[in-house]
Amino acid sequence: MNEPVNAAAVPAPPVQTARPKHLDRLEIVATVLLAVAAVATAWASYQAMRWNGEQARAASRTTALRIEAARADGLADSQTEVDVATFIQWVDAAAHDDDELQDFYEDRFRPEFAFAFDAWIATEPLTTSGAPLSPFAMDEYQTTAADETARLDQQSAAESLVVGRNIQRASNYVLAVVLMSVSLFFAGISTKLHEQRLRMITLGIGCTVFVCTALWMATFPVSLSV
Repeated sequence: MNEPVNAAAVPAPPVQTARPKHLDRLEIVATVLLAVAAVATAWASYQAMRWNGEQARAASRTTALRIEAARADGLADSQTEVDVATFIQWVDAAAHDDDELQDFYEDRFRPEFAFAFDAWIATEPLTTSGAPLSPFAMDEYQTTAADETARLDQQSAAESLVVGRNIQRASNYVLAVVLMSVSLFFAGISTKLHEQRLRMITLGIGCTVFVCTALWMATFPVSLSV
């Protein structure tokens, strides 16, 4: 025989309270912010890595140019030493009025030095007051190696600027990663709070940091070369 059921002993079903719509909207905003900020963080990290690579390549080019400049400078010094040595011998021959020996050394002048020597002789240095003391004081005295050294030094200086610029670009992207991480933190913490006002404040801070950082990142150059 079935016993009568005591209605008072049966627990009442839990009351389903409606979730406030503003909380749903805040969670949607927080979720979108988390997703977008995570993608932006990954992009900034990738670009920071790319610009570090660009900086390393520019540094390698700078080092190579400096090595070439050092070689060219050594060659220029050697050529100048040869010019000085032959000119001293020519002066000694001229002091002894040995025309044949003078012609011997003049025939062996390097073309670059011979051009300056002829210009120096044209000033009649032995009789003209204020004439240049030697061919080396003439504007005409130039060496190809010295010009090459100057050119390589200029290229090296330009590459050094590229290195510094790429370092700054990589640093900017690293800072953007940090700021995006801050945005992620505030977006994530907002989902753990129960008070509406605190959730709105933390989410607002996260959105503000994200928007400002994203606008700043939009001004950055992008490296996509392989």
